[in-house]
Amino acid sequence: MHQVKLPVGGALWMAASLLSFIGMAVAARELSKFMSIFEILFFRSLVGLIILSPIIYRQRAKLRRAHDLGLQVARNVVHFAGQYAWTVGVAALPLVKVFALEFTTPIWVSLLAFLFLKEKLSTARVLAAIGGFIGVLVVLRPGLDSIEPAALIVLLAAMGYATSIIMVKKLTLTSSPAIIVIWMVLLQLPLGLGLSLAQWRTPTLECVPWILMLGITGLSAHFAMAKALSVMEASIAIPIDFFRVPLIAVVGFFLYSEPLEIWVLVGALIIFASNYLSLRMEQKTPPASVPSSTG
Repeated sequence: MHQVKLPVGGALWMAASLLSFIGMAVAARELSKFMSIFEILFFRSLVGLIILSPIIYRQRAKLRRAHDLGLQVARNVVHFAGQYAWTVGVAALPLVKVFALEFTTPIWVSLLAFLFLKEKLSTARVLAAIGGFIGVLVVLRPGLDSIEPAALIVLLAAMGYATSIIMVKKLTLTSSPAIIVIWMVLLQLPLGLGLSLAQWRTPTLECVPWILMLGITGLSAHFAMAKALSVMEASIAIPIDFFRVPLIAVVGFFLYSEPLEIWVLVGALIIFASNYLSLRMEQKTPPASVPSSTG
């Protein structure tokens, strides 16, 4: 029997990614008590700018020669909207529900890639979309419980992230990943600042650790995920990534006394299984990758 080896380095990077995503959600939840969502996003970008400033300086010549600035701007407007919607969900919903619904992002990516990039919508991806829809219904339980508006906003966030991923795929034809991340910080910083001025509240010293945590984990989550995928197969990384859901459920229970809803976990498992089985089916034909959800 063929045994799948788990690279230790990849597993450690995935663990770092999991902890970063959880830390990012907790920091956003804490900051939402003191400031507006736009201000939270501004400070996330500000910390990112400080961390990336040495890289920005080294890449300044490439930034001045940007030939895809229009697409960079469009991508970051969409990504910023997705971040806003995700943070609204983090502030208003049980954290486990936010993470469960966020796992629909790969399904939206497949559908949008079919519509806008003319990629083949394989049987595996159709089944994943159907399974993901069933999982969402289990999480939201329409008709049994009233659907929180914030839950629908998180689904919009997943669609926004999926659209952003499609745009990133096009941007990689003209820009390196480093340049894409730098433009994300440079463009979203003034966007967050401008939109936060109307409701600006100067952060207290109590906010500073959470601001630093948000900015650092906002970068480390995606960096660690990228490093993990560089040394291990996506079919191994995705099941590890799913541990975000039960882990955030435990965090929400102990930090915020959020109930452990079994149907949210069941729905999340259905969404995960749909994504994972789709990936496994496609690996038996041409190689394909399923993008991870992103915050």
